[in-house]
Amino acid sequence: MTTAPDRVTAVANPSPADSQFAAAVTAVTAAFGDPTRREIYLFVRANPGATSSEVARGFSLHPNVARHHLERLASGGYVEVTMERPVDAGAGRPSKRFRAVGHDPTLDLLTRRDDLLVLLLQEAMHLLGPEAAEAMASRVGEEYGRTLATQMSPGDSQRSLRTAMHAIADTLTAHGFAARAEDQGASTAVVAEHCPFGDAATQHPVLCAVDRGMVKGLLEGLCGDGGGPVPVVLSSSRARGDESCAAVV
Repeated sequence: MTTAPDRVTAVANPSPADSQFAAAVTAVTAAFGDPTRREIYLFVRANPGATSSEVARGFSLHPNVARHHLERLASGGYVEVTMERPVDAGAGRPSKRFRAVGHDPTLDLLTRRDDLLVLLLQEAMHLLGPEAAEAMASRVGEEYGRTLATQMSPGDSQRSLRTAMHAIADTLTAHGFAARAEDQGASTAVVAEHCPFGDAATQHPVLCAVDRGMVKGLLEGLCGDGGGPVPVVLSSSRARGDESCAAVV
């Protein structure tokens, strides 16, 4: 009769390793929970360079539905996207082509944070001081976010804000943040339930600038820069005692 409460306590107070494993499970489930998406991933893996039109024909899907599944896989980092022109197409317009990345997605479940690197990061934060450390974290996050956006959607940077935020949530989830997009009145937020930096972010909250920077960089890459930089505000932070981290646009 005492086993059930013990199990409940274990779930309610997960260890850092359990939380990280749960975040990895969330990432894989978000990408492969849909059976059609799983089949599309296997199709792309067996047919490197497939286009969304080829996927749509192969699965009898509307092109927009096929594109949605492929973009979800690209957001999670499971397929890469390139712009290529067929050899026999002359001067025709290049098309997006999708390829499975080199690793097996199930290996993400075994990913663990390198504690030595985290210790090195903590010491660097201490030596730099809070202002310089936050500026560096934000800059690194933005540059990385722009790089990810280019890999996800080369040659295409005009998504709507809401669509981009959902893609960003998928991308952050694949990086261990267990994130979701959430409409908050006139604003849209990316809410993260887990931080891959663990205790390092609690000791150095300036690290939160990394995911805020990633959101900004991804937005610039996915939505274009016609209207200038979009302000991103960190409205809540687990490192500062809140229940979740939320970057609001």
